[in-house]
Amino acid sequence: MHDLLTASRAILSVTPDRWLGLAEAVPPELIARRPADGEWSALECLQHLVETEALVFPARVQALLGGRDFAAFDPDAAGTAPYEDESPIELARRFAELRERGLRVLAEVTVADLQRSARHAELGLVTLSELLHEWPAHDLMHTVQAERAIMQPLIRGSGPWRAYFRDHDVESPSEG
Repeated sequence: MHDLLTASRAILSVTPDRWLGLAEAVPPELIARRPADGEWSALECLQHLVETEALVFPARVQALLGGRDFAAFDPDAAGTAPYEDESPIELARRFAELRERGLRVLAEVTVADLQRSARHAELGLVTLSELLHEWPAHDLMHTVQAERAIMQPLIRGSGPWRAYFRDHDVESPSEG
């Protein structure tokens, strides 16, 4: 990527607005609806993003800047319990506040810092450049996952247009 710092900052700065828009516009029961057994709802995706913003990404940037190794993060072990009583709007606002802090940490990073490395407990030696590729990709992945979850009842009710959603339909009608 030509300018990793600019691209990462740009993506990370728009994700909270996407979530605020979803939380304010989409009915809470649709945000909380799981698309299929074993898949996360949009709400669970948002809870996970809040958790990783609070505990993972800015802390890892600081660890890499300081030359300190860091532990792995297991989202299944961490859980979403601290956020279960918060509405989607409250969570989206919390995410936006946490992201502002994360962007301040990211503002400290220079191009010269990108090759700094530290040991990740599961992945081994990682660089700050690799982390700054992963962080915005993680944001986008879970935002797309959430939007896909919200799409499911709309897809199911789209009649003959349903075939156009084959790539996003978790219960795609069989072909044939």
